[in-house]
Amino acid sequence: MNTQDMKDYRPPLTEKLSALAKEGYEVQFNLEDGALTAGESDKHYQPKDLTINEEFRFEGETNPSDMSILYAVETNDGTKGTVVDAYGTYSDRELANFMKKAKDETGKDV
Repeated sequence: MNTQDMKDYRPPLTEKLSALAKEGYEVQFNLEDGALTAGESDKHYQPKDLTINEEFRFEGETNPSDMSILYAVETNDGTKGTVVDAYGTYSDRELANFMKKAKDETGKDV
């Protein structure tokens, strides 16, 4: 993923998650069995079902393992939520590849 497309965000990740929730990004998506799941819902989404509206990169100031990427996403059925992945060495490769496919599918530069 091209890190130049991401916005560096200095305040804590939790603060940005709260701000996004106020904008309607209330669901925490997780990757399970090759698809994103929406919180407690039984809905599953593939990369083609997503639009990544924004990406934010967080860098831990004292601990490099604190680096993460926050995605603000919207599904084709209007569900809005977030996806969090570690960045760099601790990244979840499967999730990173899934989100890259989602970005490629929409052809949108975030």
